[in-house]
Amino acid sequence: MALPLSSLAARLRDDLHKVVVGQDDTVFALQLALFGEGHALIEGVPGTAKTLLVRVLALLLGADFRRIQFTPDLMPSDVVGTTVFSPQSGEFTTRRGPIFTNLLLADEINRTPPKTQAALLEAMEERQVTIDGVSFALPPLFLVCATQNPIEYEGTYPLPEAQIDRFMVKSITSYPSADQELELLGRGAAGFDARFLERIGLNPVASIDDVSAARAEARAVHASPGLQRYIYDIVARTRSSGDLMLGASPRAGLHLLVAAQVSAALDGRTFATPDDVKSAAPIVLTHRLIVRPEAEVEGVTAASVLHRVLDSVDVPKDASQATEAV
Repeated sequence: MALPLSSLAARLRDDLHKVVVGQDDTVFALQLALFGEGHALIEGVPGTAKTLLVRVLALLLGADFRRIQFTPDLMPSDVVGTTVFSPQSGEFTTRRGPIFTNLLLADEINRTPPKTQAALLEAMEERQVTIDGVSFALPPLFLVCATQNPIEYEGTYPLPEAQIDRFMVKSITSYPSADQELELLGRGAAGFDARFLERIGLNPVASIDDVSAARAEARAVHASPGLQRYIYDIVARTRSSGDLMLGASPRAGLHLLVAAQVSAALDGRTFATPDDVKSAAPIVLTHRLIVRPEAEVEGVTAASVLHRVLDSVDVPKDASQATEAV
């Protein structure tokens, strides 16, 4: 019998923290993406455990895992694959790329040009890739976890809006607190080395079937018509903000709904509330909002605009009702 989503998520969280100190917001974002059938973008300066988090998650899921190091000379065919002519048989055969996996780590995705970044678009949205006109389905768990360095770093290419919008969540890894960094140093002094995860004794805590069952549980969480209206009002308000060039898309609204359902399931509830929406909104919506240059000069950020939107949108009376879920 499959574990309830809340129990499975607790196991994943506890075992992730056996390796990674802190980064609770990013762990939450990864769980929203995993159980919400979305994709995750993790941004942070080097050395803040971005890649390590994804490696440990793959190990705990026991899932097929591939890593692509995005570089300026990476080609789309290096990601999705290509057709190869065999002189012996006189036929073309398809050579599948590393994208054919359950969990794909797109490491430093913004160090490759937009043409190669775009190779992920079809896969992320439709869970298939097309090679020379032939479509191939991707594995059922298929999850893209991309890492990127801050865009002001040398040698980076900003992700196109269409690419960003396909990431359900974005989380920013920060430097640990003093206590967390001291704990990290203590682990190092005791011999811990994150480069050799096999020495830590971590074992998979879930199977592909467990994740599929947890995803079905999340999507069954009740979201009342009032809650749906609340989500729409938030998304629509971003589009009318005078400080933004680009507000949240309809896809963003759908992602926010699913994230709220997952958030409720993480707490063991069968209904979503406005608090679930508010907890998920910053990591689901902020990265999709583009601030006008004149507002940016005045210190306005996407996060500050979203904060104002959340404060200004009234919660419909029936958005918190759970009676319909019974």
